[in-house]
Amino acid sequence: MDSAVVYLARHGQTEWNVQKRWQGQLESPLTGQGRQAATDLAQFAVERDVDAVFSSPLLRARSTAAIAANALGVRLQVLPELAELHHGAMAGLTAPEADSMFPGARATREHDKYQWRFPGGENYADADERAARAISEVEREGCNRALIVSHEMIGRMLLRQAAGWEPRVTLGRRQPHHRVYRVVRSTGEVSELSTDPSTPN
Repeated sequence: MDSAVVYLARHGQTEWNVQKRWQGQLESPLTGQGRQAATDLAQFAVERDVDAVFSSPLLRARSTAAIAANALGVRLQVLPELAELHHGAMAGLTAPEADSMFPGARATREHDKYQWRFPGGENYADADERAARAISEVEREGCNRALIVSHEMIGRMLLRQAAGWEPRVTLGRRQPHHRVYRVVRSTGEVSELSTDPSTPN
């Protein structure tokens, strides 16, 4: 797989994204804008001759990835390891609600995001192990241009694993719904691309 590339994408916008609620492994449907972003991602994948599509099992990611898989005429492969970090008792909350229920927790998190664990949920270290397994599974498939559709938090660890970066390099990265990371597996070279048709790459 020396010449292979992997495209790391995020699902389309959801109703809870609009409300600024932490979703974790809870479900929230795509908005109209989210469905359009999924269509744009499918066109992006077609233009780049993607030959395999992998998705998180969560509905928002599967709904996004399915449009691309259908456009490409390939089977959608769902990997449990690609699910978003489990937010435990904070899932479904807004930041102010979380601060009210868990005073000081978010401040503590800022000191060590990698090891800080959501109450009753996961931390980035857990997600890092899942991301490593997911990247290995994609490699075993032998595809040359794989599209992985997941989530922003697990996506940071997927980027780390695919590019060979240290966790601290990816923990602060944001991934808007239209941004895709292209990683050359043999070199770890990373490019940031946009699926927005109005934005040239």
